[in-house]
Amino acid sequence: MEQEGAAARSAETVQTRSADHNADREVLTASQTVYSKSVKPGLDRILGLILLLLSSPILLIAAIGIRVRIGQPVIYRQMRVGRDGEPFELFKFRTMLTDRRQRTAPYEGQDRRLTHKSPGDPRVLPLGKKLRSWRLDELPQLWNVVNGDMSLVGPRPELPEIVADYEDWQHLRHKVRPGITGLWQISDRNGKPMHECTAMDLEYVDNIGIRQDISILARTPGAMVGSKKGY
Repeated sequence: MEQEGAAARSAETVQTRSADHNADREVLTASQTVYSKSVKPGLDRILGLILLLLSSPILLIAAIGIRVRIGQPVIYRQMRVGRDGEPFELFKFRTMLTDRRQRTAPYEGQDRRLTHKSPGDPRVLPLGKKLRSWRLDELPQLWNVVNGDMSLVGPRPELPEIVADYEDWQHLRHKVRPGITGLWQISDRNGKPMHECTAMDLEYVDNIGIRQDISILARTPGAMVGSKKGY
């Protein structure tokens, strides 16, 4: 009961703080607007294309492995919510069985609305676990970056059905393009409640700038191989 009360108080604190944030900042500052709308998209596309070319051998090997061990389709496509609430099609390597939302059999794992991923998800196949542990399943999203739907750094894009239940203050995370990596990816993200991840997203939006992006990009490789690896 104590833990539940603490979690409720934490959520209420974040909501109150974020509501105040919403009232204080409805728009980005002039310099942030220039960076996020003019500078950042160009840098994203150039760096995204370079990274896409450099990672092409890994993409090819992963695609072959998925085709042989898991089957088709190799690329998993899913609608997500992007900047200004606009939907787009996100690309990932397939790592699991059919999504539980498309299956009739009951799913007993953690609710996607409470945690971004569950380490014990029975749908994730062995090869998929390896790809996820190194976050290689997200490499196809470099094409989303080159295409202009995503950024290298930003809040993770969420599912439309989850965004539909957002409070007004949570939509502030959509003032910037979603990213492949971000603050919660380089933080202790395992099992974090959704409201805490949203708070980090708003912190990113509030401080968006080239220095923050460089810092997050520089810390991402360490997060991939350290204690903050994905699952």
